[in-house]
Amino acid sequence: MPPPATTPVFRKTTETFEAGAKTLPQRYFTSPEVLAAEQEGIFSTHWMLVGHQSQIAQAGDYFVQEVAGESLIIARDQTSVRAFYNVCRHRGTRLCEDRSGHSTTIQCPYHAWTYALDGRLVGAPHMTGEAVPGFDKADYSLHAVSFGLWEGFIFVNLGDAPASLEQWFAPLQGKFSHWNLPRLRSAHRIEYDVRANWKLIFENYSECYHCPGVHPMLSKVSPYDSAENDLTEGPFLGGFMKITKGASLTMTGEACARPVGDGHKGEEEGEDAEDFERVFYYSIFPNMLLSLHPDYVMVHQLWPQSPDRTLISCDWFFHPEAAEQSNFKPEDAVAFWDTTNKQDWHVCELSQQGIASRAYQPGPYSSRESIPAAWDREYLRRMADL
Repeated sequence: MPPPATTPVFRKTTETFEAGAKTLPQRYFTSPEVLAAEQEGIFSTHWMLVGHQSQIAQAGDYFVQEVAGESLIIARDQTSVRAFYNVCRHRGTRLCEDRSGHSTTIQCPYHAWTYALDGRLVGAPHMTGEAVPGFDKADYSLHAVSFGLWEGFIFVNLGDAPASLEQWFAPLQGKFSHWNLPRLRSAHRIEYDVRANWKLIFENYSECYHCPGVHPMLSKVSPYDSAENDLTEGPFLGGFMKITKGASLTMTGEACARPVGDGHKGEEEGEDAEDFERVFYYSIFPNMLLSLHPDYVMVHQLWPQSPDRTLISCDWFFHPEAAEQSNFKPEDAVAFWDTTNKQDWHVCELSQQGIASRAYQPGPYSSRESIPAAWDREYLRRMADL
């Protein structure tokens, strides 16, 4: 049975550091062959984050996302979210050119074949009746993609008959209900083009060993040595770090919005008060970083482009009623993390440059890097399955 919706699941664990753990060999960060294997065996077969349901809140809303080299249409019809390959069933033309939009139908720009938002072919000029004997529109619906919703986030899977999204996320059932994730709304998005391998982004996110030197602003409000992790093995990794009492991870150090969770209690009201002094960080294999603050949630999507280049989309989510209150200042959180993100991307790019050298050899992880080491183990397990 999942825990009550207003109670966050967090169990402090005693981590065991794996002595002798080292960083990955060079080829995993520089080889086009390795990236091709990742695209085919990981990004084409695992559940991939593509967005949040609030992006397509109304029937007719859609957006386009590339996954493992495939362009996909994510749309909402009158009843639910849908996902399709962005390919016309006539002569294969790409259907949607805009990254997002609103429409009652999807029409091919070439020969005007027209599809309903549930994928059915509803219009095909000069194809029906005696024009093309035996032609049946029912045979030419858009090719669907497996999709699902988890805590309001939209995931797709290009694999053949994949295990359900519910099965994949079963170990996290109820864990994040405290933050009202399905109801949140993105107030801002920044897209970054980082000259580093996607795995370096995950490894960097998963430790704060680097924080004193790289993130002086962050270290002032969240002590780098305060990390406690409750997910320490497998595809879901992370835990929390403390926030200095009375502070928030913003440029001013003050809360920038109402709490995201309706279940939060005031400081004087008991158990949940300690969550006002914590920020939770979780990596969700293979392309999601989930950062949960008391007053906002930050989500990164990672999209590898080459062995040394990763596109990252970063969204800042807030309570749907936050904008109605006078203390709503999303730019305070956005500016804080935009600065911090850019510091991270810079050191990841420096790592990429050094790893590409003939002098590079795998180095030992410190005891403060147990989560990056665990992430490497999970990655290697996935690669071994290919």
